[in-house]
Amino acid sequence: MISSIFEKTKPVNFIILLVFLFLFYWSVQFYLFDFEISEVHIVPSIGILSVVLFSVFVVDFIVKRNKLTGTNSYAILFFTLLFVVFPETLVDNKAILTSFFLLLAMRRLLSIKSLKNIKLKIFDAGLWICIASVFYEWALLYLLLVFAAIFIYEPKNIRNWLVILSVGFCCFMILYGILLLIDKPNFIQEHYDFAIDYDAIFPIQWWTSLKMTLYAVLNMAMAFSAFIHLSKSGVGKVIVMRLIAFSFIIGLVVNILVTSDNNNAVIITFFPSVVFIVNYLQSIKKPKFLELVVITSIIVPIIVYLVKL
Repeated sequence: MISSIFEKTKPVNFIILLVFLFLFYWSVQFYLFDFEISEVHIVPSIGILSVVLFSVFVVDFIVKRNKLTGTNSYAILFFTLLFVVFPETLVDNKAILTSFFLLLAMRRLLSIKSLKNIKLKIFDAGLWICIASVFYEWALLYLLLVFAAIFIYEPKNIRNWLVILSVGFCCFMILYGILLLIDKPNFIQEHYDFAIDYDAIFPIQWWTSLKMTLYAVLNMAMAFSAFIHLSKSGVGKVIVMRLIAFSFIIGLVVNILVTSDNNNAVIITFFPSVVFIVNYLQSIKKPKFLELVVITSIIVPIIVYLVKL
């Protein structure tokens, strides 16, 4: 049974998924998008692929450390499968880097629930979000998630709110200093224009729109299911799930705002989506139905991808 393989955390699960993701990344580059070898910059591509592979470990660390799921490997399985569902994300290097830094921000934000070193965690989360915004300026919307975390856990301490200002000032000074060194002083003004490409958003392609709509609806349904089941587990888990749901909504908004012919940032919603999916799977009591869901989730995206080649 496939589900039994991923019901436990084993090193072999990481090996299987990392090898698959490694091969899948190159198949997307050379087969799905028909890039020639001369068109692919090997060294930068290896760097981006390394970020994708390392993201698998980060996702596993976050869900285990914060007990967002049980002790299984479903999170990394479905994180990998989402790349099969949205293979176009693997050619958007900016989206991959943005997603990685937002994962690091989420790691710090979710750890605020311990109520230890709150200011440091707020600063770290804000810093990672600012770094992510260097690739997609709309990633700054994730600062709303930081404000939400402060409001939930320690809103009366004014210094927590002031930390955000210090993060913005530090990031600006560091970035501006680097830009002066590389002789690109106008980058901030040109990059942070928060422009929206309406021509890319409104000529809706039916397949892309259908896929995104189904993706959003299914995640909302699974999130609703997760809230129902977690309501019996205490307020703490419900609050964490609210932050994750908020991050998913922000991710959808950012994905729409940065949409263009070369951009596809749906990858930034993969982490919250994985949390919803795994919590839904864990609520399934019938082993045979669970097995059917897992097998279908693996086979269908792969078949759809192969048909598109």
